Amino acid sequence: MIDSRRLPALLLAFVMLLAIPVAHAREMVSVARGEVNMRSGPGKQYDVTWALSRGYPLSVIGRKGPWLKVSDFENDKGWIYRSLTGRTAHYIVKASIANLRSRPSTRARIVGKARYGDVMRTLERRGSWVKVRHEGGPTAWVARKLLWGW
Repeated sequence: MIDSRRLPALLLAFVMLLAIPVAHAREMVSVARGEVNMRSGPGKQYDVTWALSRGYPLSVIGRKGPWLKVSDFENDKGWIYRSLTGRTAHYIVKASIANLRSRPSTRARIVGKARYGDVMRTLERRGSWVKVRHEGGPTAWVARKLLWGW
């Protein structure tokens, strides 16, 4: 049984818990086909705003029937047909240049470079580092802070 003298304090604690924003994981998808159209609305009748290549990561921000409203690393928004996306994890370089390293360390040998907008397949995550496969380049480690995706 709850002591009636404690009830106001318990109610206040409950209200404060409701006011704390709940952190939730964003839903991510990536383009599953060679090249797909991003549209201005949820249907083929809407204008194509840009074309996206395989692996391009997107954050899902809405849904309408078989269409997903998505946002990219530059916060551009559009619509993509759900069946053209997949759950294969990819990152995109958000820094002007990212060093690709042999090990997950800033002291590791640089084995290549990735540029702003390069899409890379995620192979492994270790702390603040991500092991990626860069198309046409090496498999290497990149600092997570230089990337956007999942």
